[in-house]
Amino acid sequence: MSFGLTEVEWIVILTSLKVALWATLVTLPVAVGFALALARRPFWGQSLLNVFVHLPLVLPPVVTGYALLLVLGRQGVIGRWLFETFGVTLAFTQTGAVIAAGIMALPLMVRAIRLGREAVSDDLLQAASTLGASPWRQFLTITLPLMAPSVLVATVLGWAKAMGEFGATITFVAAIPGETETIPSAIFTALQIPDGSSAITRLVAVSIILSVGALAVSEWLARRMKTGGV
Repeated sequence: MSFGLTEVEWIVILTSLKVALWATLVTLPVAVGFALALARRPFWGQSLLNVFVHLPLVLPPVVTGYALLLVLGRQGVIGRWLFETFGVTLAFTQTGAVIAAGIMALPLMVRAIRLGREAVSDDLLQAASTLGASPWRQFLTITLPLMAPSVLVATVLGWAKAMGEFGATITFVAAIPGETETIPSAIFTALQIPDGSSAITRLVAVSIILSVGALAVSEWLARRMKTGGV
């Protein structure tokens, strides 16, 4: 069933879902690591790390995309090395779209997870340590379960941000049909066409349905966690 969507629009939707899913999966462990580091007692360089993590949140997305081009583009500092050494190109590819979306989602995910970690009482961890629990055991059996709702929120926020990312993505990977064209870039392209209103309406409707669906699933999982069902 096409639901009134054209083949091109289905490709755009599937590309968006794929990019958002991979961006969320790849960014989540990174966000957990940064959040745990920032939630610790102050250490040298913590302020710089905090600024680095949250920079994409305050910079214009186009600036972030241009910075990615300078660093990871074919002629970039790292991008040139990746191409000459491994033959890997990130700019204007779907992998690059995943990276751009993940970087833009990272600050939101870190903030949510950090709040969850800061809500975990250090007294519980000290008691577990007194009973002989190693740091890894404390993390797996105490910290992570108590942080689970915040990790869930971070996952939903990251996915939603990745789905809606436009500025950094279109700057770093453009809007190549079938490769890097996502729902936001397809809507932008349709805005430039005189008869593009019908396509815009369909894509906006899909965006709303996906967003509401994600929120509904996250609410259901959160309730299950509170009742011990997950």
